[in-house]
Amino acid sequence: MGYFPMAEPETGEVHWYSPDPRGHLPLGDFRVSDSLAKTVRRGVFEVRADTVFEEVMRQCAMPRPGQPETWISEAIIAAYTELHRRGWAHSVEAWRGGQLVGGLYGVSIHGAFFGESMFSRPEIGGTDSSKVCLVALIEHLRTRGYSLLDTQFVNAHLEQFGCVVIAREAYLQRLDEALRKTEVSWGRL
Repeated sequence: MGYFPMAEPETGEVHWYSPDPRGHLPLGDFRVSDSLAKTVRRGVFEVRADTVFEEVMRQCAMPRPGQPETWISEAIIAAYTELHRRGWAHSVEAWRGGQLVGGLYGVSIHGAFFGESMFSRPEIGGTDSSKVCLVALIEHLRTRGYSLLDTQFVNAHLEQFGCVVIAREAYLQRLDEALRKTEVSWGRL
C-alpha cells in the first residue's frame, strides 16, 4: 500500500508514512561514478547477502555525523528481523578483512524492493562500502526482474546514483505493477 514505519527518536513510538512526493531509484537509470566502478572492479570488498541481517540493521541505527538520532528502534529491529526470518527482508553486506564494514537492508515483495537504510564504516576500511552494496543490489534486482527500488526519500547521497522523486499517484501505479510480478523472487545474490 506504499506505507513504511519509522519510530520517533525520542519516544520509540512507531508511525506509518507515505510521503508525497516519493523517492525511488529507477533501475534503468542507475549511475555509477568512474571511481566507484573502479572500486567494484578491484574487488575491495567481499559482498554477501543475508549473513548478518540484524547486525546490518543495528549498524544502520548508529548515530552519524549530523544525524545523532535514529528512526530505527528496537521494535523496528524486531519486526524487520522477523520479516527476514520469514524471507521478506534482506541485507547486502560489505566485508573486508573478516569485518562487516558496510551494508544495506530492505524488504522484497515480488518485483519491488523497499530500501530502508544503509551504512558504511570508513574508520575500519569501509570507505564506499555501502555504495558497493548498492551497486550489487541494483545488479541483483535487474537480473531477477525487479521493476521498483523504493528509497522512500531522496537525499544528496542517493541523487548521485540517479534517485528521483515522483508524485504519490505515479509511485502507487509503479508499486502496483511491481507487486503484480509474482514470478519475481529474491533468490541468491
